[in-house]
Amino acid sequence: MKIIITGATGHFGRQVTGELLKSRAPEELILITRKPERLADLAARGASVRYGNFDEAASLPAAFEGGERMLLISTARVGTRVGQHGNAIKAAAKAGVRQIAYTSFVGIAPDNPALVVKDHGATEELLRQSGTGWTALRDSQYSEALAGVIAPMVFATGKWTAAADEGKVAFVSRADCVACAAAVLTTPGHENKVYNITGPELMSFREACALLSEISGRTLEYVSVSEEVRFAEFDALGVPRDASDDPTHEVPWCSTDMVSFEQAIRAGYFAVISDDVKRLTGRPPVSLREVYLAHKPSWPK
Repeated sequence: MKIIITGATGHFGRQVTGELLKSRAPEELILITRKPERLADLAARGASVRYGNFDEAASLPAAFEGGERMLLISTARVGTRVGQHGNAIKAAAKAGVRQIAYTSFVGIAPDNPALVVKDHGATEELLRQSGTGWTALRDSQYSEALAGVIAPMVFATGKWTAAADEGKVAFVSRADCVACAAAVLTTPGHENKVYNITGPELMSFREACALLSEISGRTLEYVSVSEEVRFAEFDALGVPRDASDDPTHEVPWCSTDMVSFEQAIRAGYFAVISDDVKRLTGRPPVSLREVYLAHKPSWPK
């Protein structure tokens, strides 16, 4: 069985490829990327490395040829990526792909204000209309985003600022999301199903900040602010408010994405928790504490 991985040079793509290679021969993998030279090591091992660009629809049918199952990894440009995903879904269906697993997000609902959810909800609808089998892997927020991105900024100021108030999220490790994706691609019975890939407990940013303070041994404060204050903070950093269609744009993300995400947390849309990680992988999900501890050696002294 040939398995297609899109975005194979990205963090998630590389990790899921490594997970699949634990049980699959390289020859069973079709790795799609805009920069095939970056996967020369895997091509040398026997994997099929092919050029494919979601912005160039004509490049995709040949890239997907011969694949039976596909992992569609969502692209990075929040607010402008539904067209990219649509190109990939149409090409996969045309190429005869029988099942598409998609890295979606928890909290899909028509009234969820988060920009990221609008992208994922629209993509899931395209999957349902595609005529192929599909699986929605609704990942929660990565714990690594807190441990590797937010934590250093909090250390620099001593403050964790957010417009999420006391809303909660079941933070999940990227490794668990990768393992669940690999399980769905390599075992039967997942067609036309939705999985909520979450961590083991619901936590607020305030609680995540307190845990960070405990593990780091630093005095840190959680500061709840309004959406207007958050927009002003991002404006001061030069972050655009709206998503850019230009992949070469200096800042590929936008403040509307981040502020609407925190608004959705505050309103409870992301307070989703499930046992799907254990159901798919056979083991319990990794906690935020464990991810913090793993990142602790990399934190600035």
